[in-house]
Amino acid sequence: MKKIFCLLLALVLLLSLFAGCRKTEGENSELRLALVVAGKFGDRSFYDSSKEGVDRLAKELGVRVTTIECNNQSHDSQMKNAADKADVVVCVGWEFGNIKTIAPLYPDVKWIWIDNATEEPIPNVLNITYAQNQGSYLAGYIAASLSKTGVVGAVGGENQDVINDFIVGYKQGAKAARADVKVVTNYSNSYDDPAKGKECALALADQKADVIFQIASAAGAGVFEACEERGIYAIGVDSDQKYIKPDTIICSMKKEVGSSIYDAVKALLEGDASKWGSTWVADMSNGYVGIGYGEEGSVQQVPDELKAAVEEVAAKIISGEIKVDTTR
Repeated sequence: MKKIFCLLLALVLLLSLFAGCRKTEGENSELRLALVVAGKFGDRSFYDSSKEGVDRLAKELGVRVTTIECNNQSHDSQMKNAADKADVVVCVGWEFGNIKTIAPLYPDVKWIWIDNATEEPIPNVLNITYAQNQGSYLAGYIAASLSKTGVVGAVGGENQDVINDFIVGYKQGAKAARADVKVVTNYSNSYDDPAKGKECALALADQKADVIFQIASAAGAGVFEACEERGIYAIGVDSDQKYIKPDTIICSMKKEVGSSIYDAVKALLEGDASKWGSTWVADMSNGYVGIGYGEEGSVQQVPDELKAAVEEVAAKIISGEIKVDTTR
């Protein structure tokens, strides 16, 4: 009996030791990461996608995350504030152009610049750009295929290269689906004001656009509202936004910002820093750009035969058979 008791006690101690050595979820990293966004969270697309990515890093890999909202001001000082307390600084938005002079001041910090790239490689900076023109080509193809008026529209946040990269792809895809389609566009000149997005969408609807692609972050909420009021279709951006207005939003052009951040930092934790000092293009071929039609069970306005056609077009883009226009 005594021998059995001792054996059981030894087994319990062994199991306890094994359990103590195992790393539970969220305990295997002391990496400090600061996420700095040019605007503010709550857009349900671009910025929120980046936060979803770092939240996953915190939950699954134990990364210690802080977040900073610039509210469209003080981008340089906020970059420095982030670098003072982090091992990795993720800057989300084209507005962080001075990363080229600030990052070299913090050589021990790894930087990730989302949605733009430095002109010359910087050893401690990873630029991540996205082939949003490819996904937007598919959005334009869907828009033109479903349009009854022969007019489709797009509302951009402002007239600059990143936004126009969406628009050129959208126009090209629309023309590929329907040569006689008319594509009308305008700019809200705001990423935060839904009223301006709504005003722009109504102006396009007045020009007979019956499918409108929003590329205006939080201002896009106004685009969705205008489309709902006019009984026309909308296309979301960056994240799958169909849940916002499932009867109005027919699909979304997805740009997996959060997943790209997660994958880059996970690789760094695993000892792979090979991407730093370069520009990584997240595109359709590596799965970071595409079209979303909402969660399973969502009402669907895009018929299965059109979805199949879109998949064929996507395959041709990936193979290089279709060359998509770009502003980059």
